[in-house]
Amino acid sequence: MARIGFIGLGNMGGPMATNLVKAGFEVQVFDLSPAALATLEEAGASIAKSAAEAVNNVDFVISMLPADKHVLALYLGDQGIVDAIPETALVIDSSTISADAARELGAGITAKGRRFIDAPVSGGVGGAKAGTLTFICGGDAADIEEARPVLEKMGKNVFKAGEHGAGQVAKICNNMLLGVLMAGTSEALQLGKAHGLDPKVLSDIMLQSSGRNWTLEVYNPCPGVMDSVPSSNDYNGGFLVDLMLKDLGLARNTADSTGSATPMGDMAAKLFSEHSEAGFGSKDFSSIFRKFEK
Repeated sequence: MARIGFIGLGNMGGPMATNLVKAGFEVQVFDLSPAALATLEEAGASIAKSAAEAVNNVDFVISMLPADKHVLALYLGDQGIVDAIPETALVIDSSTISADAARELGAGITAKGRRFIDAPVSGGVGGAKAGTLTFICGGDAADIEEARPVLEKMGKNVFKAGEHGAGQVAKICNNMLLGVLMAGTSEALQLGKAHGLDPKVLSDIMLQSSGRNWTLEVYNPCPGVMDSVPSSNDYNGGFLVDLMLKDLGLARNTADSTGSATPMGDMAAKLFSEHSEAGFGSKDFSSIFRKFEK
């Protein structure tokens, strides 16, 4: 089996790396959190003392980090690891970053004689744990196909969106739409609730009507309507409000680069910004439901 160096063991990266271990890959991991490292060691991964050590003698490098600055610093910064990566290895970054950063990263890594694809994911923490993520890839088709057997142990869909940066553009478009859908679904459910409708009944009605969408199907924002989702756990776990706000900011920047109109995305960003400022930044993004309460 292939040897994989995995860097970034947060809410998404931890379960992803665990699934690779379960699939039988030799996985060596690094993170700044001792607790995260301990969890992966218990799962069967090898613990590296540094990011550079994590990529020693591997076939694939996978990173899952918070933002542009973290990813660029990891690979291309003063203490960057790109030179420590074997020349035969394929670098896969699954962080959600700007398309410009992904292109800069791709150019920097390939200039050093290594191969790279950007492969951000959709599916949230639940998908990471279940191994049902969707990977949205940018890069050379042959590199994406080489990565497919690894990615398919963490997800059920692998798409080629285009060249370097295209995966990030597609992911940003998806998450902008997700923010709009979650806000709109929450608004509609609160309106029905204010007029005496049972939110579960209203959800079932909309699921069989033209308002049907992903948030109603698998991530209902109203507490008590659906089990095993953050809304039924005081909005803990899942995809944080502040992370949605970050992605909506990326969408705004991406739109600005081409002069594209995104009024719905802008409104969603305003709503999530207000919600974060009200103290919900560390809650799941479905907690936007609370913003529309009477």
